[in-house]
Amino acid sequence: MEKFVIEGGIPLHGDIYVSGSKNAAVGILPAVLLSDSPCTIENLPDIVDVRLMIEILEKIGVDCVWIDPETVRLDPAKVNSSSALYDVVSKLRGSYYLMGALLGRFGKMEVSLPGGCNLGARPIDQHLKGFQALGVDINTQFGAVKGVARDPDGKLTGANIYLDIASVGATINLMLASVKATGQTVIENCAKEPHVVDVANFLNAMGANVRGAGTDIIKITGVPSLHGGVSYSIIPDQIEAGTYMVAAAVTGGDVTVRNLIPRHQESLTAKLEEMNVGVEEGEDWIRIYNKGEIQSANVTTQVYPGFPTDMQPQIAVLLTLASGASQVTESVTGFRFQYTEELRRMGADIMVNGKTASIKGIEGLKGAQLRCPDLRAGAALIIAGLAAEGLTEVQNIYCVDRGYVRIEEKLRKLGAHIARIHDSESQI
Repeated sequence: MEKFVIEGGIPLHGDIYVSGSKNAAVGILPAVLLSDSPCTIENLPDIVDVRLMIEILEKIGVDCVWIDPETVRLDPAKVNSSSALYDVVSKLRGSYYLMGALLGRFGKMEVSLPGGCNLGARPIDQHLKGFQALGVDINTQFGAVKGVARDPDGKLTGANIYLDIASVGATINLMLASVKATGQTVIENCAKEPHVVDVANFLNAMGANVRGAGTDIIKITGVPSLHGGVSYSIIPDQIEAGTYMVAAAVTGGDVTVRNLIPRHQESLTAKLEEMNVGVEEGEDWIRIYNKGEIQSANVTTQVYPGFPTDMQPQIAVLLTLASGASQVTESVTGFRFQYTEELRRMGADIMVNGKTASIKGIEGLKGAQLRCPDLRAGAALIIAGLAAEGLTEVQNIYCVDRGYVRIEEKLRKLGAHIARIHDSESQI
């Protein structure tokens, strides 16, 4: 087993570059199934979730050729099966996008239930409700979902769909399923996250007619077919960028985070400025620098453009070192506070009551042995280790590799003392 060993207390300085969006990548890659000819996807993050999705696509029959570590050419011409019943599917939350993509291509699908981080119950009922509205009969049993179009020709039919919650996954999945459906589909109460827009843009590049992505209502006019021959570059990762911004603030450093889209970070930059963190931004970069004592703040997660749930654990680490009392309220995802027990091992003063964590700022964290409970919590524990006095060990780092490209290498370029080692190896 691998772990990170961190010697904390060193302010980060320098430039750091953001990789492509994990959440966009896991939606765009299966979207290639909707074409019968090759597409080239650029700016792919070299992370576990992307490699798992590529492995699944290869099992289905997609010809995948890596041009370089961030670029892959995908040829779905030989795909002739609408089934994805593999163990690897259950390792990846985003594998549910295979449902929409296979329905859009074949009018039927059978896909193993998805996996991913353990964040409590995250049902796919909104996905299935939407598929049913598009004319698909759904049967869920034995750890898999099976869907078959009611139309004898296997065509899905456009429909008006209202999502009970603004689900990113359901929004993307229903776009995938409906771009080749007969007639028009209208999806209301859509998720507006940047990666939703990125998937829509990719579909349109292949000839789809998707309008309104990034707003509450998406209208999709079905087209008979989509074409390949597309080279598409994925947007920068909003959460990776935010993680490094908070890491700079936590360590009292001066870091310029490059290759990002500043408007995607607006809810975070506003909160950092409220907390007396220095923020300066340009066209594709944001500089985070120390202005003095960190001030307390209250944070409530919201769907985009509100404060992202995937940044909640990271901002909580910064709040443990703020002056005064703060509260973090989670209104998007359940079971998100597992990391707080780990922070308490480091001396943090955090109490969780339901969906709210109450935090009293302390002078400093102490190094400890920690275990990642999930992807974003793992990133938060690394940040805490960077700020802590002494050595911190972070175990179960497979979680972090799911969403961050060689995080230890990027942090070392900023001066961090962090190493990836096997348990049998000596420490840094």
